[in-house]
Amino acid sequence: MGRILLLIELKGGNDGLNTLVPYADPRYRELRGGIGVARERILPLDEKVGLHNKLEPLLESWKAGDFAILQGVGYPYPNRSHFRSIEIWDTASAASQTLSEGWIAQAFQSISLPQGAAVDAIVADTNALPMTGPALRTIVMQDAENFLRQAGAMTETAGVSDDGNPALRHLLGVRREINAAAAGLRDRLRAAPAPTFAYSQDNGLGRQLDLATRLLAAKAPVVAIKLALGGFDTHANQAPAHERLLGILGAGLATLRKNLIAAGLWNDVVVMTYSEFGRRVRQNASGGTDHGAAAPQFVLGGGVKGGLYGAYPSLTDLQDGDLKYGIDFRSVFATLARGCWGLQRDFGLRQPQRLGFLA
Repeated sequence: MGRILLLIELKGGNDGLNTLVPYADPRYRELRGGIGVARERILPLDEKVGLHNKLEPLLESWKAGDFAILQGVGYPYPNRSHFRSIEIWDTASAASQTLSEGWIAQAFQSISLPQGAAVDAIVADTNALPMTGPALRTIVMQDAENFLRQAGAMTETAGVSDDGNPALRHLLGVRREINAAAAGLRDRLRAAPAPTFAYSQDNGLGRQLDLATRLLAAKAPVVAIKLALGGFDTHANQAPAHERLLGILGAGLATLRKNLIAAGLWNDVVVMTYSEFGRRVRQNASGGTDHGAAAPQFVLGGGVKGGLYGAYPSLTDLQDGDLKYGIDFRSVFATLARGCWGLQRDFGLRQPQRLGFLA
């Protein structure tokens, strides 16, 4: 089915300006006198922008050319509500419409996926919306050990009669399918080798990345896996909290890359980070930032064409104090659908931008 997409949601609204820093723009220092990243703590990628030094573990991927950074990703008429904006992203909707199906499920409408597998997508956090819809069979698995215990405790329903009741017959069929999916994943996970390089176990993302690596090594027949890292809603005292989160993200992604290369799987996976919105350009009075709009996204993988994509949004030409987007996130999704699964999807755009970050 092509490549597996590994989504990492940065919950709360990641501050893109302090992630990919426009260090050469004097306006950055003017707007962020208190929380701006010091020049000596920025890792230059070109003569204009650089990464926060907590992301230093990703420089190996950058130099290898399999790390793409999409600049200024957003959408028209941005919404600053956490709940509504992440819903817009997860369902690939316009700001003015409400959709109930996730964008990955939409991509697979009318596509026949392998029936024997009984599972098409796995979610290791609490938000399964991108994979929600009738086209995909999705399992939420936040704790691998607990899942293995529960899968082992499941009982078969072969001897249960439906007494000719169509509704009961359907429910028993669904239960049998769930049992089969759980048992299949259980067996695959037990047989899978442990990751070569250990993940940090002192944060939720490390445990999720460990599970994702085991699932990939087990050749779980899925099209997508979703993880999440929370804590990015940095309204006050932002610098230490954001630095800690970037450190977790950078170390985790670098370890993932090493593990997948060691397992011979790096070319089979595309990793993408996303967040419901960026932060406002000007810092607030509490040493933090409020809800904004456009922000950068990271894409990594053996088939990724590394580099910067799109233009960094202007710090002088703002929209209500926010960065203006240059890349519509639905164009990113269209590129992923084509590059990962060979599917031509426009997600409601008349003409999605061809971004070219996937070989």
